[in-house]
Amino acid sequence: MTSQGQSLRFRSDDNCQVNFREKLLIIDSNLEAQDVEGLKFLCRDWISHKKLEKSSSASDIFDHLLAEELLSEEDPFFLAELLYILKQNSLLRYLRQSREQVESLLPTRRRVSLFRNLLYELSEGIGSENLKDMVFLMRESIPKIQMTSLSFLAYLEKQALIDEDNLMLLEDLCRKVVPNLMRKIEKYKREKASQVVTPPVDQETESLHQGEEELFSRSDVNQFFGALQVGSMMCWQMGNAGSYGDRETLVSIEMLGASAETLTSETSTKEATVYRMDRKHRGHCVVVNNHSFTSLSDRPGTHRDAECLERVFQWLGFSVHIYNNVTKGRLDEVLKEYKSHPGHADGDCFVFCVLTHGKFGAVYSSDEALVPIREIMSHFTAQQCPGLAHKPKLFFIQACQGEEIQPSVSIEADAVNSEHSPPTPSLLASVPSDADFLLGLATVPGYVSFRHVEEGSWYIQSLYNNLKNLVPRHEDILSILTAVNNDVSQQANKEGTKRQMPQPAYTLRKKLVFPVPQEKLLL
Repeated sequence: MTSQGQSLRFRSDDNCQVNFREKLLIIDSNLEAQDVEGLKFLCRDWISHKKLEKSSSASDIFDHLLAEELLSEEDPFFLAELLYILKQNSLLRYLRQSREQVESLLPTRRRVSLFRNLLYELSEGIGSENLKDMVFLMRESIPKIQMTSLSFLAYLEKQALIDEDNLMLLEDLCRKVVPNLMRKIEKYKREKASQVVTPPVDQETESLHQGEEELFSRSDVNQFFGALQVGSMMCWQMGNAGSYGDRETLVSIEMLGASAETLTSETSTKEATVYRMDRKHRGHCVVVNNHSFTSLSDRPGTHRDAECLERVFQWLGFSVHIYNNVTKGRLDEVLKEYKSHPGHADGDCFVFCVLTHGKFGAVYSSDEALVPIREIMSHFTAQQCPGLAHKPKLFFIQACQGEEIQPSVSIEADAVNSEHSPPTPSLLASVPSDADFLLGLATVPGYVSFRHVEEGSWYIQSLYNNLKNLVPRHEDILSILTAVNNDVSQQANKEGTKRQMPQPAYTLRKKLVFPVPQEKLLL
């Protein structure tokens, strides 16, 4: 250990009034280089890879955990879990924790996934000679660089050669090189299987109980939300648009390339249930309404959509908050605010609407930063936002992909010119990892979404009308969105050359039925 570390440990023993950051510095001074590598690996699901790559010490990682509100003096459990996995149990005392306390809390508070924990445990059992043998067997797929056992496993994961549901390669390597590690893999499979089939609880808690309510594996959700990934594009020319504008090129993308299958079929053996709608208030509804941009065209008609969303969700009992012309920085602030909003604890539901231009599974801020839709949604997972655990989270996106047109008449497409837009960001990160999400997109592959410059968009106006008409009939949200699909699909311009089909995607576990408001919604 360094002399600084020895000094810090001496001071900590003599002074019980050490503040929290000093305690973190003491912990940092007691960790070796391999521990820092382990911390970086174990935090891969919580801190961006770019930030982790720049982190050279444990204190750098602690700073990121503090900034992401994953660590605090009041709740240091995540760090305690990390130290426990690193087998640095003697350092737990600086967090006022013990090995026994951590073990008792892990079933309900675990943040390091079973898969990542498995890889770390396997890395501890792969010696230098074992690693050489594994690299030799994989030579055609492995770059000729110096690797540790942990960086080797991280590389396999990064290249999608292994994941939590695909351990075939890992099993083959372990079976041939380190057979005794197969016991750890078999133990992981048993623990993972036990997580998926736990029956629902009667009382919904306000924090994530992993292994009790997380009904879908990460690969299920990856496949589900993979519908948002960038797809192949094909273009074709629609004929003369007549009174609705000049000729328009529509660009097809696989924004929802996979159909929104009902993942909740896995719960078919369970009793049909309905989400609670009897707490102190219905919840919060956020509307991001972008009309004006730095260089993209304005979106006339969007204020009509925002007004309708405000009216219908207030009618349903939500507290509605509209944010106009939201920059990327302001959007980050809004997401952070509602991620930790104390009102979620007493609310039934959460709604987030975005009205803007879009491209490739992402939406534009008013200062024209592309923000992946999944990045927005990832702020509200049960782990990131415990107040919304087990509660429905609804996202409605009025935006699409296509070429920018500026007709002199009343129909526009909420799309941007791909020739002049910024490069498309990767959409492979920040995927919601649990249930209770619904994503309503205005369009399916092959079509842009349309907005009337005075009356608003086809999609949002149909959503407004069908909520108004079908909630009083006790219809659930999926039935209402099916009616929206039918309604919008029948709309077209006078020549019938422009059509649109919305599509919902969801991991809802139960039916969502809004209580019928006492007052009638007036036009």
